[in-house]
This record gives sequence, structure tokens and C-alpha cells, in this order.
Amino acid sequence: MTATTETTTTAPEALHAPVIDWFDGCARDLPWRRPEAGAWGVMVSEFMLQQTPVNRVLPVYEQWMTRWPRPANLADEAPGEAVRAWGRLGYPRRALRLHAAAVAIQERHNGDVPRRHAQLLALPGIGEYTAAAVASFAYGQRHPVLDTNVRRVYARAISGTEFPPGATTAAERRIARELLPDDDDTAARWAAASMELGALVCTSRNPSCHACPIAQQCAWRQAGSPAYEGPPRRGQTYAGTDRQVRGRLLAVLREADGPVPQAALDQVWDEPVQRARALDGLVSDGLVEPLADGVYRLPGA
Repeated sequence: MTATTETTTTAPEALHAPVIDWFDGCARDLPWRRPEAGAWGVMVSEFMLQQTPVNRVLPVYEQWMTRWPRPANLADEAPGEAVRAWGRLGYPRRALRLHAAAVAIQERHNGDVPRRHAQLLALPGIGEYTAAAVASFAYGQRHPVLDTNVRRVYARAISGTEFPPGATTAAERRIARELLPDDDDTAARWAAASMELGALVCTSRNPSCHACPIAQQCAWRQAGSPAYEGPPRRGQTYAGTDRQVRGRLLAVLREADGPVPQAALDQVWDEPVQRARALDGLVSDGLVEPLADGVYRLPGA
């Protein structure tokens, strides 16, 4: 099997059982996996976990679910309160999208997270991955769930490459469909198990191949674990970027009891052009609301 192989010669059933058995014994006890989390808890976790590690999400998730245990509870609040509660998770537009989704759930579905994939996909801020994840993890349905961890497992075990392409390809979607078990319950377990395998064992750096339940079937190992031959994989920078400035501006607004004058925001960053650009971006994204006389607040707060 070469690094360009797009489909597997291993029977999917030979992968399902060992990975699901491993998951049954090794899966982390995460609050959104517990029955009491419900579909809303699953949805909140999926929004928060995008580009954010579990250890950072856990405390914010717990606080969020205590304050807003149902979509209606969040929908009744100003969107700025969602941004405030998001804290330092990063990418705060996710908070606005989650608030918008809660409003839509309240208006369209009587406050219950919809079961149907198409209805989930129609909610604000929900794309193909999140719709499939909620349908699978919350409702036990049969959908291919392709996040970064799953894509890495498939790249190595099936395609024989160390890393997947930069963006999800048609070939990856085809592999995901081919590997999907036939019945709903097994398919949902497979989705969760393959994701956990990528998060804990088949990691980006220093994978624990000795602990992998499908190491003997892995095309990448069979090929001698060849090094990645694609474009350079650059890590994200943060220090000195507009993202850092935006974060500092939002921190001041989150911690304030009311509107914040421009002079207070000017203290967070010395370079005025970059500071103004970051503030304008926050306003444009709907994360900050300008008031009269150079005063700002979180939206609706």
C-alpha cells in the first residue's frame, strides 16, 4: 500500500472491534459524554473544543452548563454575556455563534436540540462536522465524523501517510464512508472511539504506536512510518499578533461591570495602529458594540 492509496484493503470490521474495545476500556470520563449532558451539552462541548484542548475547555464548560443548562437559558441572555463567559478559550466568535444557535433552537425547535442532521446543519454556526458530531454523539446516529484526530488516524492506518492534507478532501470523506459501520449504535461508537484514539494514542507528535489497538493493521507502520512529505506544517503564532491585541481588548470589556471608555482600552497595547485595527475587527465581528462618545461594551451587555 502506497502513501497515495485512497481506500483500504483491510476489512472495516477488522478495525471496528479493536478500536471500540480499546475505547470501552480507555476513554476519558468527560462530562459531555455522560448521559446527563444531553444533546445541548454535546453541542456546547463541540463548539468549545474547536481548536482548543480539553484541559482548557473543562472549567469553562462546567461553568457554562451550570449557568445555561438548556438552550433557552442562553437564548434569554444578551449575546455579550456569552462572550463574557467564554473567557480565554480563544476564537470568541464561537460564543456568538453558539448563542445564535441557542436562539434558533428556542425559536424553531421549542428549546430542544433537533435530532435530524439537516435541522442541525441549518442552525447558525453549525457546519458539517458539528452537525455530524451532535447527531452521532448525542443521538447515536450513523454519520461520518471527521475532525483533525480522526483524519490523522485514517491518514496513517488507511492511507499510509503520517499526516492528512491541510483541508478535508473528497478521498478522506470516501474513506470515512467506507469505514462507517452499518448499524447506528456501532457507527456512533466508532466515531467516538476513532476520535479518542487520535487524541490519546495516534497523536500528532510522538504517537504511542505500542499502545494502539490497530498497530498491526496500520498502513503507515507497515510502510516503515515514512516521514511526512507534504507542505511545511507551521504552528500558529500568537505573541504580537492582532489576535493577542483582540484578546486583551476583550479581557478589559469582559471584566468591566459596564461600558468601557476608549481611554481604558488604549492602555492594553502601545501600538495605536494595530490597536485600532484590532478594535475595528472586534466591532466588525459583532463582538464589541460601540456607543456614543468613544465608549464600548460587549454586544447587548
